[in-house]
Amino acid sequence: MDVSDRNHANRRTVKRLGIAALLMFGFGFALVPIYDVFCDITGLNGKTGRIEQEKALTGKVDKDRLVTVEFLGMVNSDLPWEFRPMVRRVKVHPGAVTEVHFYARNKQDQPVSGQAVPSLAPGLAAKYFNKTECFCFTRQTLQAGEGKEMPIRFVVDPALPEEVRTVSLSYTFFPAQDDAPAADVAVEKGKLESIL
Repeated sequence: MDVSDRNHANRRTVKRLGIAALLMFGFGFALVPIYDVFCDITGLNGKTGRIEQEKALTGKVDKDRLVTVEFLGMVNSDLPWEFRPMVRRVKVHPGAVTEVHFYARNKQDQPVSGQAVPSLAPGLAAKYFNKTECFCFTRQTLQAGEGKEMPIRFVVDPALPEEVRTVSLSYTFFPAQDDAPAADVAVEKGKLESIL
């Protein structure tokens, strides 16, 4: 192979690598909408809404209809916790405020922090499921051997399509990121609660 053939082959390789890099970059941007579509189809990581307690209490309740809400609790294998719903399912009237509790316990002999990520299925129901109180996305620190109940309060919107009769709400607890020591988070939480 002479020098001109080698240069031509090198240019072709550089072009292919450049195109591959651009495609990977574009795919990175496309992942978010692709992920959202995937979640809508499968119901994974259904994003629920938030609603103020006062607004939830003044909403209309559909007494002629019942929706079953199932609860699941999971723990990432890196988190030494026990975590489970205290009830597996409830039947609710759309529009009625409902409260259930989950139970978490630290199985270690030292404080451990975790953070819950919710998922709702079917994904279609996510925009009709609103929480007024939830422990998700908030760093939770349990002392050695400590167990506690964690409440969630929610409302199923009466506009939920009639064909949806069962909704599954699951939480998975993951180890909290160590961006702040647990003691600092507890102190800051105490300050915030005293302000509120």
